[in-house]
Amino acid sequence: MIKKGILSLISFFYPPFSKIMPLQTFRYAACGGSNAVMGFFIFVTCHKYVFKEEQFDIGLYAFKSYNAALFVSTCFSFVMGFTLNKYIVFTTSNLKGHIQLFRYSLSLLLNLAINYFLLNFFVQYLNLDAVLAQIITTILIIGISYISQSYFTFKVKKTPDHHVL
Repeated sequence: MIKKGILSLISFFYPPFSKIMPLQTFRYAACGGSNAVMGFFIFVTCHKYVFKEEQFDIGLYAFKSYNAALFVSTCFSFVMGFTLNKYIVFTTSNLKGHIQLFRYSLSLLLNLAINYFLLNFFVQYLNLDAVLAQIITTILIIGISYISQSYFTFKVKKTPDHHVL
């Protein structure tokens, strides 16, 4: 029911974009954009209000508030992102679900590492505000994420009866 509603909503907004991108790319943009907005909202909420722009000490290590916020938002984005990609965007993938989940986890760890280093670079070395730095970082990571999801996580595995002409 939810899947059908999401697909109907995306299909409703797709016609103006149909000449410039395939449906799957539009679905990725819609789902990924929704996930990015949710992740950004959680990032800002945690950075500003939960961690109050102060270090978050867990005993063994003290996280800067924006790093702690990044990790919290990533946890939420992981669940929503995998679900939307598996059931809405990359529905033609014939890889088993547990393989998709494992590969999605690897892709997420790569994106998290890139996000962490870029976020810290922008804040610590370029003196950007953490929220602006996260916006820039998210924009930079979108392309990497799309490529990894399309050609690694949710790729269509060639079957023995698949012939190339």
